Amino acid sequence: MTQYRLLLQQVRTLGRYTDDEEAERVLHAVLAALGSQLTGEERCDLAAALPERARATFALQAQLPETVAAPAFVEAVARTLKTSLTAARWDASSVLAALTNLVGDRLTDRLLAHLPRGYALLFGRADLTVAA
Repeated sequence: MTQYRLLLQQVRTLGRYTDDEEAERVLHAVLAALGSQLTGEERCDLAAALPERARATFALQAQLPETVAAPAFVEAVARTLKTSLTAARWDASSVLAALTNLVGDRLTDRLLAHLPRGYALLFGRADLTVAA
């Protein structure tokens, strides 16, 4: 099984999608939105870790990225998929959790360090802050 099929299968399982087509539609919508959020080494390292078909979608967002807060990211996914915010949050979390499994904790930690607060929950992680 190819790395792309494994990623797609994981998204389908985590998101409880009924078929591969639905999982693939969600995967590509979330990757396109994520591609518009990342810059620098983290963007390059994530692109290198993605299977080729997923990388193509992620890399389409070649214009200057505009990082937005997690709620706006979910809204962008909802607009793309023409779904509710609740469903889009589920979709984003399904894909981002699968990405965490694919790329590992170290790269995920680096991605989260460069994204605004609030994304950790979408990656299936606690959103902890240091107390003053």
